[in-house]
Amino acid sequence: MLETVKYLIGSRGPSGYGSKSTAEQVTDRRDLRSITAIITGATSGIGAETARVLAKRGARLVLPARSLKAAEDAKARIASECPGSEIVVMALDLSSLTSIRNFVAEFESLDLPLNLLINNAGKYAHNHAISEDGIEMTFATNYLGHFLLTKLLLNKMVETADATGVQGRIVNVSSTIHGWFSGDIIHHLGLITRDKSQYDATRAYALSKLANVLHTKELARRLKQMEANVTANCVHPGIVRTRLTREREGFVTDLVFFLASKLLKTIPQAAATTCYVATHLRLANASGKYFSDCNEASTSKLGSSSHEASRLWSASEIMVSGDPKAAFRPLHPSH
Repeated sequence: MLETVKYLIGSRGPSGYGSKSTAEQVTDRRDLRSITAIITGATSGIGAETARVLAKRGARLVLPARSLKAAEDAKARIASECPGSEIVVMALDLSSLTSIRNFVAEFESLDLPLNLLINNAGKYAHNHAISEDGIEMTFATNYLGHFLLTKLLLNKMVETADATGVQGRIVNVSSTIHGWFSGDIIHHLGLITRDKSQYDATRAYALSKLANVLHTKELARRLKQMEANVTANCVHPGIVRTRLTREREGFVTDLVFFLASKLLKTIPQAAATTCYVATHLRLANASGKYFSDCNEASTSKLGSSSHEASRLWSASEIMVSGDPKAAFRPLHPSH
């Protein structure tokens, strides 16, 4: 109850920021002119605001998107507010492992440094679908694509950090909804990949967001083991306020909408935690952590499991290696 009250009034935590802080506020006076950042899902919503604010602070941006037109429009919006900003638009479909490999090859050909990778893109798929690689679409887009993208860009990030002395940062955007999933991750993924009748959109989304949390945990452990000057952290941005359709008038409806408006965030508020974790000097060397409302928070019990993080990593390596369904075979010998 106390946490809810703190959230509603925007009470500031140990970081000096809280639920009402905006992306501009948490990056105030930050000079990012030496920083190159890749931000997925930056054509709308939280990703677009993250990109705008980082560009405003001087960062060079690489905006990968499935729709080049949407990315060009995002670039034009940022450029109109931040003349002189350097923004590179590139094609990327996160649900396609081939597209990810092509994107990384193209990015490497530009010979740019890479200080910051923000894995922000996400989708909520109401209907069951399978990616071209044979994986359930929500998991493929929200988690597996980012797993491969990060894996392929890691050497570039380590090299950049070594050459510049500036610590690299990887930020995975998850959600508090990761706590809604319980059970065996790999088994359930295999189930919803094979059997459409087992698909529940919310559970699939929660599974993908839990995978983001576990990815962060295991990635941070591996970076530390490598003694790389790169950190990996995870964020819950908050639930964004949208134009809710009001079909009925009345006191109860008004009350519900009033309460909802207090619980939901504006897009500038929702982008704050990502921008804080990506840029704030206070977070030097912080790695493997989960943040909400610009402060460190706790994950679900499953999200804190080193065993599950290691197990998911191993399965993910198999999934991106050319035969994704092989990851499910040990669990289901008959398939």
